[in-house]
Amino acid sequence: MSSNNTSSSNNKNNDSSYSSSNTEDYNEATEDRRRRVFKNRTRNPRHGTAGAVGVKPHQHKRPQSTTQTQNQQPNLPAPSTSGQILEERITLVVDNSRFVIDPTLFTAHPNTMLGRMFSSGIEFTHPNERMEYEVAEGISASVFRIILDYYKHGVIRCPPTVSVQELREACDYLLVPFDATTVRCQNLRGFLHELSDEGARCQFEVFLEELILPLMVASAQRGDRECHVVVLLDDDVVDWDEEYPPQMGEEYFQTVSSTVLYRFFKYIENRDVAKQVLKDRGLKKIRLGIEGYPTHKEKVKKRPGGRAEVIYNYVQRPFIHMSWEKEEAKSRHVDFQCVKSKSVTNLAEATADPIIELDAEIFLFNYV
Repeated sequence: MSSNNTSSSNNKNNDSSYSSSNTEDYNEATEDRRRRVFKNRTRNPRHGTAGAVGVKPHQHKRPQSTTQTQNQQPNLPAPSTSGQILEERITLVVDNSRFVIDPTLFTAHPNTMLGRMFSSGIEFTHPNERMEYEVAEGISASVFRIILDYYKHGVIRCPPTVSVQELREACDYLLVPFDATTVRCQNLRGFLHELSDEGARCQFEVFLEELILPLMVASAQRGDRECHVVVLLDDDVVDWDEEYPPQMGEEYFQTVSSTVLYRFFKYIENRDVAKQVLKDRGLKKIRLGIEGYPTHKEKVKKRPGGRAEVIYNYVQRPFIHMSWEKEEAKSRHVDFQCVKSKSVTNLAEATADPIIELDAEIFLFNYV
């Protein structure tokens, strides 16, 4: 009994010692695991317990990925998209020369022709079999090359080797502004001449609508098909004698008093521009020049037989003549219609063509 008790007590002591040692080992293992978990959590700021122990997540920064670096620096293209940037460029064929250009240069100027052609959602042109765009027909490659400076730098620099008129026509075709703010030319005479032509065209459009068109309408309301306008100065005084009026070449003429319009017609280039504007508006038989216009009577001379000759004072003033007549060739002669002399009661017979009967003897005589 005693031995058994002793053995049992020894066993209990062994069990108690084993259990306690296992508990200590377990506690140490648990503590080690907690330390590792704690260290991992403090290193990784994504866990919410890091804030609970007073460690701020942003104090432990991780290396930023390539995507985040690209987002922070959008101006730096990604290496993987370099091929896409090259694919976004387009090739323009002008005068058998090729230009590889970024289309965003054109879309930044939507009011120009190239800006409209390559704007998003609208297709005005289609590429050829080589996926190239043939544009600017009739424009030389050298002129097109300097016009591209407008899209790149906002200013076109015209060298002396390029005609200013050719550059102006190309800018008008491509809807690129041609003025003192967008063009720099070495040839000032040619550049100012083109600016004067544009200014004269715009100015004459105003004169046409405000001063000349009302006179043309008045002539049309009288049934006329043409109009002759003499431009007088604002201080010109016209005093004609009612008994002896001057002999005018034009049957119907009108006058407009405008010193500004008189000065406008002083230049031959302005008269050429005005003539072109009238042609563009559909008018015909346009004549512009300078002629003498009578202002007042100076004296009256008596001719033999009692005929009076009136002498007027004439001043040189510009005139403009235009016509809107459609059937020009048919207005220079009169068509006569043969009417039967004898009266008839039948209306159908009267309107019908007469039957011509020839006498046989007269016909033979005329033949012989």
